Amino acid sequence: MSASEPLIRWDWVSNNSSLIWQRLVEHLILTGIAVAAGLLISFFLSLLIRRRAGLYGPVTWATGALYSIPSLALFALLIPFTGLSLLTAEIGLVSYTLLILTRAIVGGLRGVPADVRETALGMGYTPGQMLWRVELPLAIPVIMGGLRVATITTIGLVTVTALIGQGGVGAFILEGIQRFFSTPLIVGAVLSVLLGITADVLLVRLQRRITPWTR
Repeated sequence: MSASEPLIRWDWVSNNSSLIWQRLVEHLILTGIAVAAGLLISFFLSLLIRRRAGLYGPVTWATGALYSIPSLALFALLIPFTGLSLLTAEIGLVSYTLLILTRAIVGGLRGVPADVRETALGMGYTPGQMLWRVELPLAIPVIMGGLRVATITTIGLVTVTALIGQGGVGAFILEGIQRFFSTPLIVGAVLSVLLGITADVLLVRLQRRITPWTR
């Protein structure tokens, strides 16, 4: 980049608008798959912990160990087995959601007041009915808090998957660094930030809609 070259070349942005849209869609798909899979796995782990409280320590230790591995190192460990593939990217991305979501779900379920559980039992609720009709609705605010953190974190981490050829707006950041060209770098960074902010706002609105009693 020369001293006379502008920080952002709007002609590049205009000429690559279709590619920018494609990268945005790729980023959203990668994020959506990771968060959805992480939520399902974390919910299953939380149900196990709900039945056997002693599993909380081992589960959080294992998920915490995965969370502590730097993303590039984790991808490097996976590549010999799964290659430069979508599976490699998703295994890494899902791994980083598990600690956040499992703690949120378990914390939300444990935060249900004991007297509420006793009342539900007195009304004849089965354990399944207790979970779906009492505990989960009351735990939603805490769970949604964890989901917001996991989603924003994943949006940021998806940018790293460009290093293994999986697209997303991180591809623009990588291109900008490789070519010493500020325009795609700035476009990728700004889009990543905007996606995170937008996702957080939408999740807050979703939480307000499904938990009107918390207002």
